[in-house]
Amino acid sequence: MAHLRLSISPTRRPDPAHLACTPPVHDLFSPFGQLDGLDTTDFREAAYEVFFTACRSSPGFGGRSVAAHHNSLDEGGEGGNGSSFGSSLGSSVKPPGVGMAVTSRVKRALGLKMVRKPAAGRRTSSCGLINPSSPSASGAMSPRVGSTLPGAGRLRRPLTSAEIMRQQMRVTEQSDNRLRKTLMRTLVGQMGRRAETIILPLELLRHLKPSEFIDPQEYHQWQKRQLKILEIGLLLHPSIPLDKSDTSAAKLRQILQASEAKAIDTGKNSETMRALCNCVVSLAWRSPDGGTTDVCHWADGYPLNVEIYNALLHSVFDSKDETLVLDEVDELLELMKKTWSMLGINRPIHNLCFTWVLFEQYVVTGQVEPDLLAASLTMLSEVANDAKKVDREPVYVKMLACVLTAMKKWCEKRLLDYHANFDKGTVVLMENILPLLFSTTKILEDDVPCYITSPQDSGEVVDDSSGNKIDHYIRSSLRNAFAKVNFFCNSEDARRSKCQRAANVEAQKVSEVLIRMARETEELASKEKDIFSPVLKNWHPVAVGVSAVTLHSCYGTLLKQYLTGMSPPINETILVLQRAGKLEKALMQMVIEDSADCEDGGKSVAKEMVPYEVETVILKLLKQWIQERLRTGKEILLRSKETETWNPKSKTEPYAHSAAELVRFANEAVENFFEIPVNDRNRVIPTLPPLTRCSQDSKFLKLWKRAACSVGVDNPSQNTTAERNHSRPSTSRGTQRLYIRLNTLHYLLSQLHYLDKTLSLSPKVTPPKSRFGNRRQLGSSYFEHSRSAIQSACQHVSEVAAYRLIFLDSNSVFYGSLYVADVANARIRPALRVLKQNLTLLCAIVTERAQPLALKELMKASFEAYLMVLLAGGSSRIFSRLDHPMIEEDFDNLKRVFCTCGEGLIGEDEVAREAETVEGVVGLMGQSTEQLVEDFSIVACEASGMGVVGAGQKLPMPPTTGRWNRSDPNTILRVLCHRNDRAANNFLKRTFQLAKRSGSA
Repeated sequence: MAHLRLSISPTRRPDPAHLACTPPVHDLFSPFGQLDGLDTTDFREAAYEVFFTACRSSPGFGGRSVAAHHNSLDEGGEGGNGSSFGSSLGSSVKPPGVGMAVTSRVKRALGLKMVRKPAAGRRTSSCGLINPSSPSASGAMSPRVGSTLPGAGRLRRPLTSAEIMRQQMRVTEQSDNRLRKTLMRTLVGQMGRRAETIILPLELLRHLKPSEFIDPQEYHQWQKRQLKILEIGLLLHPSIPLDKSDTSAAKLRQILQASEAKAIDTGKNSETMRALCNCVVSLAWRSPDGGTTDVCHWADGYPLNVEIYNALLHSVFDSKDETLVLDEVDELLELMKKTWSMLGINRPIHNLCFTWVLFEQYVVTGQVEPDLLAASLTMLSEVANDAKKVDREPVYVKMLACVLTAMKKWCEKRLLDYHANFDKGTVVLMENILPLLFSTTKILEDDVPCYITSPQDSGEVVDDSSGNKIDHYIRSSLRNAFAKVNFFCNSEDARRSKCQRAANVEAQKVSEVLIRMARETEELASKEKDIFSPVLKNWHPVAVGVSAVTLHSCYGTLLKQYLTGMSPPINETILVLQRAGKLEKALMQMVIEDSADCEDGGKSVAKEMVPYEVETVILKLLKQWIQERLRTGKEILLRSKETETWNPKSKTEPYAHSAAELVRFANEAVENFFEIPVNDRNRVIPTLPPLTRCSQDSKFLKLWKRAACSVGVDNPSQNTTAERNHSRPSTSRGTQRLYIRLNTLHYLLSQLHYLDKTLSLSPKVTPPKSRFGNRRQLGSSYFEHSRSAIQSACQHVSEVAAYRLIFLDSNSVFYGSLYVADVANARIRPALRVLKQNLTLLCAIVTERAQPLALKELMKASFEAYLMVLLAGGSSRIFSRLDHPMIEEDFDNLKRVFCTCGEGLIGEDEVAREAETVEGVVGLMGQSTEQLVEDFSIVACEASGMGVVGAGQKLPMPPTTGRWNRSDPNTILRVLCHRNDRAANNFLKRTFQLAKRSGSA
């Protein structure tokens, strides 16, 4: 928590187009509990009554007249600029009472923008001759915002605080008039009476009669509210504990119970009213020690006092736009301080309540105004200071725990499933919530005694650091997202399978679900990396790595269930495994990239990824499948020997039935075997990236080159090159085992030669048949078919080993880095150095007879990798015509490596033949863009059979065949896609509407 940041950028707001994606929030409940019988409107009306009573001596509230105040201003009086609160958020500067602040210290301290609307259209009224302090004028002097009084010649003036509060709290003129009348009657002859000595609900009940209301029902509801306030403040939640044997409390309960059915008589001669007054006065004027007191206690019990005060605080939000705080907030808050003695509020409680009100307003207004959240976070710093004081009251500690826990739970609920609560347009909301969450958690853990951490903190999260909490949120949200994707995929396939009638529908459906889940999981990982990880990275060093590990585990669980459950056809199983392997590579690459700057290189995260072992499982399945077929064939053969009657099958088929059965089984086995989708070579070759057009230069390179020119810094690719100067062989253990397998095949081939020789010299053995006929002759091999099979296997193993060495073992120095970002600073020399080391190791392991074939296949793989760098290197590679000499020189050096390897193992003619295709492509890179466009147009039309393209016709997009050469239209198109000039860019945009590469200028 040492790096906890207590600030939010107020300028970052969610995209309005995406706000509809944010689910409506209805799960933020008051942390102060539920007071039955009173709703928001009741608290708001009670709050206005308390506020008006406490501020009655202020200008505009019935004391000093508004006209007199404005006259004093005209004569040189000073209106002031409002006040602030807290250490930097408020001093005890007394505000003027009428005439609003020009600037707001409170809003400036909280980072809230000024509304600054024209005075004539906002907080103004018209001044006439009516005395606004008189009851008869109260309605006239409290108009709606921007309204004016009738009559000509009236001057417009700012609304008073009383008028603003009445409008903000939606108090009717009738209610306002009744309150003024009550206070005038109550304070006759005692205008200096303190507000905290007035039991306001009792005075209202005494002085207001049913005739002052629209109908008896309205009066009864109003009376029930006043009595309910007294019940909560004196009986249910009194500030001073109540003795159970208190007779006044028992009597008051009886009166309250009777008032439910009908309104009680409040006349002067009413015994019920007299008893009510006696009970209320007796209960309200109690003191903690039983002595005398100068303050009555009817509204200062928790949580009634907080609910009333929060209703007051909500009035600072603009009624026209509830995401904005009024510019007059300084004076309104200063006036609210006058209610503290009545409600038992102090500075720490005010700070806590204001923090909650700002946060609550942010939530209930749809989380569209991050400034409110930032203001709440700023107020939390005040709360944190208050929480460390030693003289905290028990009720404050209780409030602190309730408020901060409610805020923390709301934030955590969204973060534990942030994929469902945020998206690309609203991720800024997530970024704003995180600092608030960690601030509340820190205060709770440091300053609230006996605070119990949530289950996730004490369970899955190792400690309370922010990084481990983020770790938990990432894992939780991704598990939820993965579960939803899984449910969706299963639902879709279940719907489709209703129309299928195949016997193996269930197994096929499961296989399709697994393949689709792998694709969806990869997309989910990409979404996580692009949208959420940039935010989470600020709080967790390997946020991308954690997400990749989590998704790897989720899919691994499904894969394990699939492999241990039903037994689908091997074809489908291998397709599932191959797709799982592709997913695993993508997730592992995410971990590697994200962990590059970590101290341990990401080992702590990577070790959580239990490998799927796709290749091992595939080999195991193939072995089981072959053994099963051999066992079945043997059973058919043995059964035929025992049961065959040796009768002809038919006249046209004069052979035994068992022979036909055995041949049919053999044919099916062979056909099924070759249908199994296994291709060792293609598994290590990278997937071709999508075609994109190249901009003239990436933003990163432009900035880097500009900086390099000014300060003499080298290109970052040079650092990578320097790190590879001390190279060593990259041949993996798996490739070395393939070399041993190749040696084994050649050993078997040599032993067959000796067996052949032994058999041919024996007079007891009949000479073998010729390959070209049935006549037996000398010189033929007894193991002709075995020799052919072994030689074919040698070819296959050599090819797999070569492609594995180049595309897998040497990927980081060859396909992964050659010409990345810049040709001049990422040339082939480091790759050649590693290649020579690998060739030396190959010649040391592989036997002499096997070396020519192994080296030839390695040469083919190297040339194909070089072609892929030039034609399918992705968005990280761009070429210009000026690069052609360097590329040509690099390929000559690559050819020279194989020409000089060993003692004539590969002839120069053979190297030249294999290099023809690459040299043709390299030649294309030296041509002008205009020539390339012309050649492409010709060969593309010829390949599609269009002939010459006429006016208005578009060139066809040539298919990717993978058989690249200089006359192939797809090859020329790829050269244009990597060409870094304006002409190529415009041609590709105009002809094929190809997208521009990401990160380009």
